[in-house]
Amino acid sequence: MNSTVEVKLLTTIEELEQVQQLEKSVWKDQVIPIHQTLTAVKNGGIVVGAYHQNQLVGFSYGFPGFINGKPYLCSHMLGIEKNFRGQGIGEFLKKAQKNAAIEKGYDLLTWTYDPLESVNAFLNLTKLKAICSTYVKNCYGDMKDGLNQGLPSDRFQVEWWISTPYIEEAHQDELSAIERVPYVQTANGLPQLAEVDPSSFFSRWALLVPVPKQFQQMKKDAPELALDWRLKTRELFEALFENGFAAVRIVKTGDEPVVYYLLKKRDLLPVERRPFK
Repeated sequence: MNSTVEVKLLTTIEELEQVQQLEKSVWKDQVIPIHQTLTAVKNGGIVVGAYHQNQLVGFSYGFPGFINGKPYLCSHMLGIEKNFRGQGIGEFLKKAQKNAAIEKGYDLLTWTYDPLESVNAFLNLTKLKAICSTYVKNCYGDMKDGLNQGLPSDRFQVEWWISTPYIEEAHQDELSAIERVPYVQTANGLPQLAEVDPSSFFSRWALLVPVPKQFQQMKKDAPELALDWRLKTRELFEALFENGFAAVRIVKTGDEPVVYYLLKKRDLLPVERRPFK
């Protein structure tokens, strides 16, 4: 990561105004009112900022949630200024948020992301070692920003069990022994998920599920194919999650136009029972 970037907790009105300006730069959409973020940080919420030469270039924002008698931190937003992406700042912000959450007594963080965005998936599952067994159809409705426009806003809701040894351990598996859900390539070389029956995989202990490497580019060049990926993976992930699987990491490939989600039976993982449905 850029060694000149510093991370700190944001708590003042002035700092949260800087977050608003960065929100506008990243999403060009409505921003969270300062009275809301300020109230959140005074009541168990956490806002972390990344600064380069006293300029805010990234932030994460989370607020308290509550389920099944236990609190958790809902890590709602993470934004990074365009010129600072791809430098490890997102991972740095998440880890700073984790440390602050542990100090406040949380043991679970949760957030959502588009399961077809492979870069976000790699950060969330492979680097941070969050897991996912909750699929939310059209989570935010019809979104108009440049990243999300044109498709249902389906999301993975991940769980990051920050107090378990699982997130600090190295995880290796003999991938050659794990079945892969097949895909084909179209005439112009783009990947397309094959027609499969999800129930044919329910008896497996692990499974590899492909998603496109370059989904944003596919949305521009082949929107009908992008929608095909959305609908087929929706059906597949929903069925697998309901039958005991959890997504645990992303497996990168060489020259294939896809990466793979590694799914395992959740009862094999040293984490708590599935909290979200």
